[in-house]
Amino acid sequence: MRLKTPVASEEPELSVVPLVDVMLLLLIFFMVTTTFVDEARLKVQLPQANLKAVPEQQRDRIEITVTANGEYRVNGRTLLNTSPTTLSAALSKAAGKARDVPVTIRADARSTHQAFVTAMEVCGRLGLRNINIATINEGARR
Repeated sequence: MRLKTPVASEEPELSVVPLVDVMLLLLIFFMVTTTFVDEARLKVQLPQANLKAVPEQQRDRIEITVTANGEYRVNGRTLLNTSPTTLSAALSKAAGKARDVPVTIRADARSTHQAFVTAMEVCGRLGLRNINIATINEGARR
């Protein structure tokens, strides 16, 4: 019995069909997942309001300044120390009996996060709920 002898070395063939199939499947996968991510976002249409500025003389407000060193100032007056008790006493004196007074916290960018959180915590413990955080508009700085 005579078997066929193998043909001398054949060139290996590189089939690109499976590669194209995988690439198409990946393309479809990424297209589908990006539409899911887009649909998962909550789209909110905000209401419009005509805001009229209240003159500064007519409204009372409290301003807490946190310096880069972590010191506190209430309405421009430096406090004796940085303890929450001292800050609480100064805020109680500035607010009086009113708890709806707007409080603006101006923290230096180099101050510690803990000093800022302490100021917010003291305001919360005193019942001051109208807290604003002062920032600067990067576009206006240029």
